[in-house]
Amino acid sequence: MENILVTGSCGFIGSHLVELLVKNGKKVRAFVYYNSFNSWGWLDSLPDDIKNELDVFTGDIRDPNGVKTAMKGIDTVYHLAALIGIPFSYHSPDSYVDTNIKGTLNVLQAARDLDTDRVLVTSTSEVYGTAQYVPIDEKHPFQGQSPYSATKIGADRIAESFYRSFNTPVTIVRPFNTYGPRQSARAIIPTIATQLLNGQEKIHLGSLSPTRDFNYVKDVANAFIAIAESKRTVGEEINIATGTELSIGQVADMLIEKLSPKAVVVSDDQRVRPENSEVERLLGCNKKLMSLTDWKPEYSFEQGLSETIDWIRDNLTSFKSSIYNV
Repeated sequence: MENILVTGSCGFIGSHLVELLVKNGKKVRAFVYYNSFNSWGWLDSLPDDIKNELDVFTGDIRDPNGVKTAMKGIDTVYHLAALIGIPFSYHSPDSYVDTNIKGTLNVLQAARDLDTDRVLVTSTSEVYGTAQYVPIDEKHPFQGQSPYSATKIGADRIAESFYRSFNTPVTIVRPFNTYGPRQSARAIIPTIATQLLNGQEKIHLGSLSPTRDFNYVKDVANAFIAIAESKRTVGEEINIATGTELSIGQVADMLIEKLSPKAVVVSDDQRVRPENSEVERLLGCNKKLMSLTDWKPEYSFEQGLSETIDWIRDNLTSFKSSIYNV
């Protein structure tokens, strides 16, 4: 049986990927960030029949010794562990370098030493910056418009270098904006939905004009697996995208109409990115993904949004909607 390691398994996308892999009959080692509470993050919320199948490894992606230990006996690594909040990267960039760049290097070094069969390194559409042309394909120039995106660009290029220098079987997987159950309040859909569900009539947001290509998390998890199972994807950089875009204002209007039609949006300066840091437009091209795998999205935005709202409603006490979550 194939042995799989998922770093960042306790997080949003990682927990969905772990859940799907176990349902598919895979043997999964879940790398979770060590903490004294013995918390497994979102893995704690999974059904017992899923959790009981997991080999949970607690460690720190920044530590090369722990990473190499976790990767022993592993065939395929899905590397998702990262710091992702853009506003937090403005005042704590060192932690992003340590986690996103050095953490990725640790995975790649271990994969090289251990002859790991496949390594998927998770990128982000933020590496492209504001679209210079659309749809954004994998040849689009990179632009570090935040310390976060700069560290992801660095991690991607280190991954590329290991493929070209050492023939490490790396694929760079680049999801556009993912949404769905278990997403933190720092993201736009939970930010809006939690304020509305808590009865707030003035919804605090930043810029409304930027557009995003929204991908439902279950489609994203399926794409990761499809990429890993295709030999044609080794050495490639691959977008996960729907090829459609919505503005933040449009998403806010949709949620307001569904949850609280009398609510209005107010601008909150602390939620607005610096002018040259805001990514104004992201619209991805998924032709490469669909040509190299049999993946196609299964959820419309409306379907995914409905499931997300239901989950947020059931877990509303987990959010602090009155506080700006960076």
